[in-house]
Amino acid sequence: MTTLALPVASVTEPRARFRDLVASEWLKLWSLRSTGWSLLLGALAVVAFNLGTAWDHYRYFLQYDTASRAEFVANDMALWDAFTYNAALVLILASAAMGAVSVVGEYGSGLIRTTFTAVPARGTLMAAKLLVVAVVQAVFGAVVACVSFWSTQAVLSARDIGLPITHPGAARIVVASALLAPVCAMAGMALGALLRKSATSIVGAVVLLLLLPAVFSDRRHLTAVLAHATPLHAWERLADAGPAVEEPFPWSAGGAWLVYALWALGAAAVTVLAVRRRDQ
Repeated sequence: MTTLALPVASVTEPRARFRDLVASEWLKLWSLRSTGWSLLLGALAVVAFNLGTAWDHYRYFLQYDTASRAEFVANDMALWDAFTYNAALVLILASAAMGAVSVVGEYGSGLIRTTFTAVPARGTLMAAKLLVVAVVQAVFGAVVACVSFWSTQAVLSARDIGLPITHPGAARIVVASALLAPVCAMAGMALGALLRKSATSIVGAVVLLLLLPAVFSDRRHLTAVLAHATPLHAWERLADAGPAVEEPFPWSAGGAWLVYALWALGAAAVTVLAVRRRDQ
């Protein structure tokens, strides 16, 4: 018998396009039941902190003396209620945790092996994940910041002390608060890519984004510079709508915006490099 040697055409899998990777990461993110619940609960907590402070000022405003009421209006203290410090802490923690889980979750379930087998280009894959998480968190931050501003100023307007979004400094507070979410989410992703454990990554985010800024003092030059280089202090600088306070080492709003940009770029670089340089 004669065996016929038939040529077999080799099949080359088409390279995954970046938009396909973005669509895949989008589906993976929203396939997790925790995604929607974490965004909803985080939003409710942040808005509740801001609205509670505004309600407190509304309720007791008439009990303040004349000088205190005049100071509240003159110093635009209504903007302090638009996004409070406690609300910023909750936003940082919620966003960083979601960013870390978006990376660590695949390592914990073992899905990351299948993902890397299907898409060997790890850097491109993580860039798609970064883009999806950043967009979701930017929308989340924008919704939370806008709802917080509208609701708090609506409450204070009942005492004729609410301020419009066109008031000087109001829009900056809303934008800075909204962008704080994607910046911290990307920092959480970087920690997740480095540590690869859910609990460890979240604890690392608390230490890096919340505890260290509280330790640094603004009374000495070195610690003031380190404090200014954290997202929390950058947000405080941008959200400061009160009267000018003399600081030992003042810095500009432009510097605070730069801190936002550098943290986002640095976190993205760490996330991509940590995945490319290490084994599964």
